[in-house]
Amino acid sequence: MRSRSIGRRRARSAYPVLLLLAPALVAGCASGARPSASPSNVWDGPSAVATAEQPAPTEATPTPGAASPSPAPTRTDLRHVFPVRADNVAYHPTHSAYPGTDIFADCGEPVVAVTDGRILEVSRVDRFDKRGPLGPYNGGLSVSLLGDDGVRYYGSHLSAIATGIDAGVRVRAGQQLGRVGHTGNANNVCHLHFGLSPACRGHDDWWIRRGVIWPARYLDSWRKRGNRAPGPEVVAWQRKHGCPKAPTTTSGAG
Repeated sequence: MRSRSIGRRRARSAYPVLLLLAPALVAGCASGARPSASPSNVWDGPSAVATAEQPAPTEATPTPGAASPSPAPTRTDLRHVFPVRADNVAYHPTHSAYPGTDIFADCGEPVVAVTDGRILEVSRVDRFDKRGPLGPYNGGLSVSLLGDDGVRYYGSHLSAIATGIDAGVRVRAGQQLGRVGHTGNANNVCHLHFGLSPACRGHDDWWIRRGVIWPARYLDSWRKRGNRAPGPEVVAWQRKHGCPKAPTTTSGAG
């Protein structure tokens, strides 16, 4: 898939090298200095955005009743797409401390909705502080999408979030949600932390939201224009584990 970013062509980065350094990079989701906002990461599309330098004045909250304490029925006929729209993308099948994936791409590349659904949570303000607390704010700028398949799709470390992407808004597969960045605890490396989970509470459950099943095999499918659906695995996980009320670890939260 070719990036639709307007303007200059980016030099292709050495992502095979990043994969060799993956253990060190994914550790950035657990520790590291707070990244500085980059003034060059400005959306050049037709819509305005909130950036790490110019956050929106308020943070959207989830729509009441959005979360479900029990496994939701899933749809298997939904279209799924790869969450980053760019040529030069790499990711590792494993992650530090818990299931999730870091998708490496140039800062500013478009992040899109994986499937049809409704925006569950939006964080437009980077509240991460390396002094703590670790966990709740590690993702920096982030978006949670509750797909019509009952799966919560979480993307974090964004550099910008599109105007109009707010809690309760309906989106379609492939619709742009934001741009790749390195906000939060990203260790100053441009990437998208991507997690799959049930929408247990839909708010303040970062230990679930960050990811509970391994995304790599679904990403492999979507990247090849396949349509492998994570819904059944997410439902099975929730039936087995329920909605844990506390994290088992505070390290590595994306």
